[in-house]
Amino acid sequence: MHYLLISFSHHNTTLEIREKLALNDEESLSKCLSLLTDHNTIYESMIVSTCNRLEVLCSVENVLEATEYIFLVLSSHANIQIQELEGRADILEDQGAMHHLFNVASSLDSMVVGETQIVGQLKDAFKFANDNKFCEQKISRAMHYAFKCAAEVRNKSSISSKPVSIASVAVSKVKSKFSTIKDKTALIIGAGEMSRLCAKHLTSAGCKCTIMNRTFSKAQKIADECGENVSVKPFDTLAQSINEFDFIFTATGASESIIKSDMLKACSFERHWFDMAIPRDIDDSSISGLHIYRIDDLKNIVSENIALREDEAKLCYSIVGKYTQEFFNWLQSLSIEPFIKEVYIKAMKCADEETTRAIKSGYIPKEYEKQALKMNEQVLKRFLHDVTKRMREASHDLDADTLMSSMQYICELNDNNKG
Repeated sequence: MHYLLISFSHHNTTLEIREKLALNDEESLSKCLSLLTDHNTIYESMIVSTCNRLEVLCSVENVLEATEYIFLVLSSHANIQIQELEGRADILEDQGAMHHLFNVASSLDSMVVGETQIVGQLKDAFKFANDNKFCEQKISRAMHYAFKCAAEVRNKSSISSKPVSIASVAVSKVKSKFSTIKDKTALIIGAGEMSRLCAKHLTSAGCKCTIMNRTFSKAQKIADECGENVSVKPFDTLAQSINEFDFIFTATGASESIIKSDMLKACSFERHWFDMAIPRDIDDSSISGLHIYRIDDLKNIVSENIALREDEAKLCYSIVGKYTQEFFNWLQSLSIEPFIKEVYIKAMKCADEETTRAIKSGYIPKEYEKQALKMNEQVLKRFLHDVTKRMREASHDLDADTLMSSMQYICELNDNNKG
């Protein structure tokens, strides 16, 4: 059995392709998992589908056959050429697959490193697959270790306590200015990833948000993702709207500013506007009570946070490495113990047979049968003690499967010779 993980994420795949790959409802997710587990070389499957990634985790008999079939299923679902998918995906097996899974669970692979949302998404994905019998023991073991690893990363580091994205830094800057932002309003201009992150961070803090974009449907999509605390306004109301909000977050791809100085009016309340675009979206202003932050202002804060995180990152990756090794050591111990038990059973059977033979041949008096049997068993146990000890030690090595196959072959060969 092998673990196979095929990963599409913000690291290797465009947003357009991630959108096509996404499995946003239980019906499509169930259909895809059913197709996967119906294949004769795939035992168990689970899929994690978020706005930033699609992770397909399987336990398989044949990695090559399973990989080809998974791409076939995803190609049919997303209507994307297999060659396109193969060129983008990270294909990982066994230790590489688990190392990646543990990184994802620990949010070390996230677009916003340290975010905690991914753990919940993994738990939901695993629960769905497990409840619907798409995965059982093999993937359950892996997810158990993934959640343990994520918990230790959170408990032993402060990686989740410091924002590192431009969007999260901007929102943190706002939150630092007020005791609460639940009574505040924010206008978010643009419909890219930066705007999506701003909306999620703001709504999680209770702020009421409005999304505005030249393409209304894209703004509506973000609003739908973020819940009832988010509304949408047409882009052509920009000039009339901007002076109504406490906060503005803008990150468009416009070639020139979209908020002109002649649109700005003095207000009776304090305002904080964040221009996260290059070129800038907001003209300069000297209006009292209006604070405009440029992307360079925010980049300095991000750089400081990243520098502070270097030691934290080293600690986190060492934890992931430790859990990856421990997981495979544990798996190997699970496979070696039944084999060792079988060796002892066969050895004790031989001790009994040889004792019976010795008595039948007249080498040992019948009244010494128990003593003779005990002596034979102790001789074999003493011999097997060092042998099985070394087998357990060797089971932690990468070549443990080869060792197991060899030992199994030797035992079967000896049995055949006895027959």
